Amino acid sequence: METESEPYVRLATLRQLHRVVAELNTARSLADTLQTVVDGIVLGLGYELACVNLVRPDGDLVVAAFAGDPAAEALITGRVGSRASWERRLTMGENWDGLRFIPHTEGWVLVEDDVPQWHTEGPDPRFEDEWHPEDRLYAPMYASGGELLGVVSVDRPRNGRRPGAWGREALQMYAFQAAIAISNARLRANMQRALVRLEREQQALRASEESFRQAFEYAPSGMAIAEMGGDQHGRLLRTNDALCRLLGRPASVLRRYSFSDLVHPEDIGTLLRTSAEGGRAELRLGRRDGTYVWVSLRNSVVADAADGPRFLLTHVEDIEERKRHELQLAHRASHDSLTGLPNSAELRSRLGARLCRRPQSVRATAVEALDAAFETRPTVEGGPGGHGYRPDGFPEPFEFPGGMGGPGGMPGGGSAAAGPYDHHVHTVAPATDIDDGTKGLAVLFCDLDGFKSINDRFGHHTGDAVLIEVARRLTTGVRDGDTVARLGGDEFVVLADGLGAADAADLAVRLRNAIIPPIRVDGRAVRVGASFGIGWASCGMSADEVLRSADQRMYIEKRSRSKAHRRAG
Repeated sequence: METESEPYVRLATLRQLHRVVAELNTARSLADTLQTVVDGIVLGLGYELACVNLVRPDGDLVVAAFAGDPAAEALITGRVGSRASWERRLTMGENWDGLRFIPHTEGWVLVEDDVPQWHTEGPDPRFEDEWHPEDRLYAPMYASGGELLGVVSVDRPRNGRRPGAWGREALQMYAFQAAIAISNARLRANMQRALVRLEREQQALRASEESFRQAFEYAPSGMAIAEMGGDQHGRLLRTNDALCRLLGRPASVLRRYSFSDLVHPEDIGTLLRTSAEGGRAELRLGRRDGTYVWVSLRNSVVADAADGPRFLLTHVEDIEERKRHELQLAHRASHDSLTGLPNSAELRSRLGARLCRRPQSVRATAVEALDAAFETRPTVEGGPGGHGYRPDGFPEPFEFPGGMGGPGGMPGGGSAAAGPYDHHVHTVAPATDIDDGTKGLAVLFCDLDGFKSINDRFGHHTGDAVLIEVARRLTTGVRDGDTVARLGGDEFVVLADGLGAADAADLAVRLRNAIIPPIRVDGRAVRVGASFGIGWASCGMSADEVLRSADQRMYIEKRSRSKAHRRAG
């Protein structure tokens, strides 16, 4: 009996317990630890069968290790019992200071539950403390926080008796040490998985960095990394070969610059807005040879969650060819294909940009027009009025004072009242053909004399050559800021601002004299004349009205001269 040799039993039990606990700390993995736990029970604590039921993440318990019977091990290892069934078992039977013993007299009700179990055969016990084949003994294992880690099941003590006080205490102590070993093994496993995951992430990061480096360095279009924020905001930190070739500068030189140092002065505002917003823009960057190239910039703001934005990743695409094509298309849409002069639509656009819908009844001298642009004048009775420019540079529609319906005056025959025409230098015209000192926008309408006969006699090829030469002579005879346009056929228009009546008449004479000299085409000299009509642009008129006025004056001037003076060719 255990009670008859208690000192010996205690010593032997302590030795066995020390040896099997030491084995727990030698396992290298969680699976090895679980198997070591059940092997230690069989080899060191005197039981023939032992099993560890481990709690899974979903709460159920799985048979994770078995020792003592290969047939039973193959039968139940890996099988799962529900958490509810296990909680029922751990509340039944007798509580042996943390162990749970369910005698065969009570355990028969557990035969049909879902907990994996094995069945042993043997004779019924003859003594009160003799072990019955259907007795069950469980040692729950808890983590340091009280969470259930698993349950150790043991069966068939080698001495055939239920464990005494020392046997129970040894099993309880072993279960406590096993719980520590399992927790440590899980921690090591988690650490190993974390290290493996970290290594994989680092490998992926290194691969990603290498992919980025190759994509950055060997991209067919320009790439740059620029600093963001601080005193060095916008400074180029890194550039690829494509950008260096595009700008004609080596990478070592580009690192001394920022994009603001390279951008065209007219595009600096676009660059700053794009850098702040992390968006895209089209602008011009300077080359080493002093020329500029059109590029499309696409910025990505690379941010640090702690420190905020750190740098800009910029993609620079050469769009010089596309921009050149766009400019060519825009030029073709607004210019005459034969002479290269502005066409009728462009002429009306330029003329309309100088005009507003100021009532014709409101007259103003040049001085008054300037005053109206820089100061606010009192509003006369009839309601407030105003005039300014829209953001696109064209005049805003004028609201006629006092509910006026148009330039003609008040509905019902009332006279027009002037309002404060702020922020616009009004275009005015001389009151008469006599030069009174008023400067205005002169519109010279030119119609070639004798051109039709040249076309009829020598063909359109000669006629086209004449038109090209006349366009050149007209352009040469005006100032840089003046406009020479071709309306169509043999009609041209000259816009010359800041002229008085005498100045406009002198200009018409000079241009007529420039046209008259012979024009040589294919070895043949031909001559054309020109009739000029001088009109004046004035706010309150439309572009068509201004051109019509100049056209009428041209016909008056043409009819006033004899046919002999007008003939040419």
